[in-house]
Amino acid sequence: MPKVMQTTAGTPSPVWEDLESFARVHVQAFIQRLLEEEIDELLGRRKSERREPGTEPVYRNGHGKPRRLALSNGTVTIQRPRVRGLEERFESRILPLFKRRTEEVGSLLPELYLHGLALGDFELALRGLLGDGAPLSASSIARL
Repeated sequence: MPKVMQTTAGTPSPVWEDLESFARVHVQAFIQRLLEEEIDELLGRRKSERREPGTEPVYRNGHGKPRRLALSNGTVTIQRPRVRGLEERFESRILPLFKRRTEEVGSLLPELYLHGLALGDFELALRGLLGDGAPLSASSIARL
């Protein structure tokens, strides 16, 4: 967790040295909250609320394995909420099943190649841009 200073109002504010990690933590929490709200909308109730009588018994079933998502400001780790009791598999509109990077990051790779970045240098350059946790491999870079 990044270091923060307390302002006079008592709300935490980042210090300059930790601004990137502070922003990344808040982006991660925001995406996680969006995923939880998507499940609330699907079920028609918030977590721990009872379902309406006569509706299908659909339940929250914890969270999936942590997975990394590469964003243009770095890589965050999130967990997709799981649901059981649905007739068909739930596909999130916010974070589809096999997406590991945003469209902006995906379009960055061919641009870097066109500007002369060699295949062997991609991993080093992208680790610098997206952080050490970026879900990149040599085969995925070559494929793109």
